[in-house]
Amino acid sequence: MAETPGATAAAPPARDARIIALIGTGHFLSHFYMLCLPPLFLAWRDEFGVSFAALGLAVALMAAVTAALQTPVGFLVDRHGARPFLVGGTLLMALSISAMAFAPGYWAILLLAVLSGVGNSVIHPADYAILGASIDKSRIGRAFALHTFTGNLGFATAPPVVAAMLLGMDWRWVLLVLGLLGVPVVAAILWQSRILQDQARPRAAVAGGPTGRELLMSRTMLLFFAFFLLSAMAGTAMQTFAIAVLGKLWGTPVAVASLALTGYMMGATGGVLIGGWFADRSARHLPFVLVLTLAAAGLILALGVVPMPDWLLPAVALAAGLALGASRTPRDVMLKEASPPGQMGKVFGFVSAGLPLGGAITPVPFGFLIDIGLAWLVFPAAAGLLLLSLLCMGGAQGAARAERERRAARPGREEREARGAVPAE
Repeated sequence: MAETPGATAAAPPARDARIIALIGTGHFLSHFYMLCLPPLFLAWRDEFGVSFAALGLAVALMAAVTAALQTPVGFLVDRHGARPFLVGGTLLMALSISAMAFAPGYWAILLLAVLSGVGNSVIHPADYAILGASIDKSRIGRAFALHTFTGNLGFATAPPVVAAMLLGMDWRWVLLVLGLLGVPVVAAILWQSRILQDQARPRAAVAGGPTGRELLMSRTMLLFFAFFLLSAMAGTAMQTFAIAVLGKLWGTPVAVASLALTGYMMGATGGVLIGGWFADRSARHLPFVLVLTLAAAGLILALGVVPMPDWLLPAVALAAGLALGASRTPRDVMLKEASPPGQMGKVFGFVSAGLPLGGAITPVPFGFLIDIGLAWLVFPAAAGLLLLSLLCMGGAQGAARAERERRAARPGREEREARGAVPAE
């Protein structure tokens, strides 16, 4: 049975650490599996005789299915509980990767990529629902930070690990082994499931309260979605084109530009841990996000308009990534606080879908800017997207505060209506 909202108030740190380790390991695998396929493209091209465009379709399908299903899965998580979906989704995701080892043709790879995406779509809504209900409130910021950190670590380690395995193994054995790694993770989640609490359900539907669809289409959630989307677009522009743009603008050698991108990525990954530490020690989340996002935007803009010596570029990029990464965890905590009781699955499923969507729609228009000789616009445009995201975050926080006040006042009004003290609406 799910605990009441205050049941985790005295939860010991060791218990929370076990929960974070379980959820974080599954999150690591979900991101690892997303990027374990590209290193296999050359082997698949030789094996199946397909184009690189067709090879890219496997990754695109997995990402698209994951993004598209997160919101409907979030509704199911809120209605039936997160744990069964977390177990089933992780197992489906892992076994689909293993099954690719037996693919008779490339069509089977595509089908299994879709199935793996279905499993992957469970991770964000289920993870956040469990973390929000299971982790002591005093440690929720660090829990969210470590969740994000493990996902980024999965992205970072997948290509080199797969490349190393291909030196001594056939690609089919590589996929079989990697997919089967998910089985002990599922077993651990099942074994320790008693410490994974589902979010408490509301005791009764609030009269006049929004439906699930109305909640997600509310001003608050649409602004949160826009904030996630715009932030992801800015980050994707940096990750995808920083090397090319630095080369075109300043003649930066590829090695130096690559080091700058590495610094940006390291900063963005490590910064989430700083943000988690801050989120647990201060309630001033919005000012923290505003200041750091402004700093990141300013540093990104400087990379595009201020000539710098080669030795300084990696340091500036590192600082930009650190500022942007640190702003992410307080953002997640603000979204949790804006979620009505029992609704975290659908809220995080919907809003976090803005991240892969932002990554999908950014490369083509920004690449077009470079193609037509406007590479100088890329960094200013990325900075501009961050500034627009701040307008969305400020609006979302204001709308969320107003909605919390309405929810807090509603029970008292309903009690007075029941006594006949005020007319019913």
